[in-house]
Amino acid sequence: MSINMVELRWNAILKEWVVVAGHRMKRPNLPSEIECPFCPKSNELKNIEDWKYLNLPNKFPSLMEDPPEPDLDDDDINKVKPAFGRCEVVLYSPEHNVKLEQLPNEHVSGLFSFLGDRYKKIGENKNINYVLIFENRGRDVGVSLDHPHGQIYSFSFIPPVILKELNSSKEFFEEYNKCLFCTILKKEQDFKKRIILENDSFICFMPHYATWPFGPHIYPKNHIQNINQMTQEERENLAKILKEILNKISRFFNGKHSFEMIFHQEPTDGNSYPYYHFHIEFYVINRAQDKIKYLGGCELGSGIFINPVSPEDAAIMLKNI
Repeated sequence: MSINMVELRWNAILKEWVVVAGHRMKRPNLPSEIECPFCPKSNELKNIEDWKYLNLPNKFPSLMEDPPEPDLDDDDINKVKPAFGRCEVVLYSPEHNVKLEQLPNEHVSGLFSFLGDRYKKIGENKNINYVLIFENRGRDVGVSLDHPHGQIYSFSFIPPVILKELNSSKEFFEEYNKCLFCTILKKEQDFKKRIILENDSFICFMPHYATWPFGPHIYPKNHIQNINQMTQEERENLAKILKEILNKISRFFNGKHSFEMIFHQEPTDGNSYPYYHFHIEFYVINRAQDKIKYLGGCELGSGIFINPVSPEDAAIMLKNI
């Protein structure tokens, strides 16, 4: 069996797919001190001129557009199939020593348009059912390159977290004839104590059920399902509130933190999801400066998170920083 295998294996107990990608063991652990491959004059990009944002194929993709056939034969229990999909890196800027929140507002709002174009273009492939846009940042979440960038993973199936959100929001809509996310947003506006930031188009808050100590969510006030349904004004306001919360998190942890930022959007499988609601979630893995919130046996074994900081306290701390 090849160590370079890339395949999907079915967990019949949890009813979800697992990606096996042996070649990712070759990924670097730390950034190169010699040359950044994402800088304009690097060997890899020197022939690409005048770019503002750039999408590149991931060198170590977990999913491939032409994946090899699996070595194993599957059966009713141990299903296996090629890991079809696409993995891209999205460079936010040609500048190396800058973070997303340090870029001008108009540049960040333009980035959202660029990401929307990628979401649409990739999603037009009839074999792609979900396009996941995200950013990993920090050594403690395995980031090996400092150049400001995000990623796009595109799946042939709807990931389980998104599927749960779709199912719960559909059930809520069928019972109450309104959006679950809009209802949550209204309750947060009434309660007020978990809101960190707000502008004309978006609210950033610590959810009532926060799983990470400092993991805020950003919800649009308008009911939209994906990034391309935003107006230009909404993209500009998203740029503002996103930069604000990233700066607050950085100040709170004195820059010594790691996190994931995930865009939750409707699938691209051709179906309609009017009950779903676009939003952004942050998973900040720190509970204090220089202290990691590790997932313990209870959390990994039961799927039940234990949050050491109340969402109300976390909201106050981030709001006041």
